[in-house]
Amino acid sequence: MRRGILVLAVAVAAAGGVAACGNNSSSNNSGTSAKKPKIGVILPDSKSSARWETADRKYLKAAFDAAGVDSDIQNAQNDKNAFQTIADQMITNGATVLMIVNLDSGTGKAVIDKARSQGVATVDYDRLTLGGGADYYVSFDNTKVGQLQGQGLVKCLTDKGAQKPVVAELNGSPTDNNATLFKSGYDSVLKPKYDANEYVKGPDRDVPEWDNTQAGTIFEQMLTQKPDIAGVLAANDGLGNAAITVLKKQKLNGKVPVTGQDATVQGLQNILAGDQCMTVYKAVKKEADAAADLAISLAKGTKKSVPGKVTDPTTKKDVPSVLLDPVAITKDNVKDVVTDGYVTAADLCTGEFAAKCAEAGIK
Repeated sequence: MRRGILVLAVAVAAAGGVAACGNNSSSNNSGTSAKKPKIGVILPDSKSSARWETADRKYLKAAFDAAGVDSDIQNAQNDKNAFQTIADQMITNGATVLMIVNLDSGTGKAVIDKARSQGVATVDYDRLTLGGGADYYVSFDNTKVGQLQGQGLVKCLTDKGAQKPVVAELNGSPTDNNATLFKSGYDSVLKPKYDANEYVKGPDRDVPEWDNTQAGTIFEQMLTQKPDIAGVLAANDGLGNAAITVLKKQKLNGKVPVTGQDATVQGLQNILAGDQCMTVYKAVKKEADAAADLAISLAKGTKKSVPGKVTDPTTKKDVPSVLLDPVAITKDNVKDVVTDGYVTAADLCTGEFAAKCAEAGIK
């Protein structure tokens, strides 16, 4: 497991260290090298996942500070109007690069189009803006994230000896391209099970805006519709916890495997408690460092070549991309997330979880 994380770190370092190609290869660089480098970052919210404020913000700021580049990092708090207003203010205040995590592709595209018209370069961070045509896209292999979730649920159901289990799918926001990729990944694992009549396809619902409160309501409806649900493919830890909360009311927690993603403290605690069977760890520091490296080069008037590309399904054009590898986390390797520095033992091993951390080898 640790070897996998070390390989990831090496791969990202290699991607970030590719030699610059000169400042004539970016269509968005006109005038940026003549301005003082300044990077604006717009994060999406603080409710869908704890990572945006607890991890991404600090890692991005640290990278910009280390490079001596001014930055302005703000959170749109899931408000599309605020998202566009923040972008306008950043451009007015001299940003030479905008890095965005879009709320939806429509809003993201409007911001990218405005930035391009003002000679401001753009980076899609974590979520691809469909039709946007950003200079770079930096994320994880999100289809693989979904595949790991599907494989994890299959293993958990197998370990419980489940026979023709009814599986519910609690998907992410329909406006988030990542949610589409996650679902593509886990459906590629689960559909053959449904087709072979090994699993029974249960309720399959999207959760608007990754809203955990709505997720709880939706899952209650699912469980009313199909009381015999035996497994839950939840697209992230927040949705997974919403399902677990409902299962607890029915005294079914720990009996019905639930997946997750993001390796949040809450998700990891649910795994240690036996209420969640797995999550997916995305080494956000690696993602932030890779994106910051590219944004800094753009802010200074150059554009680096990167080894990968993603085809925008809307425009059919390739976007230069850095995609990192996700890692599946179960009770057996929760400690690797702590060892990697993503969460601290102090935050994870509070109260009742102190003994469970000790059992998992976390100190």
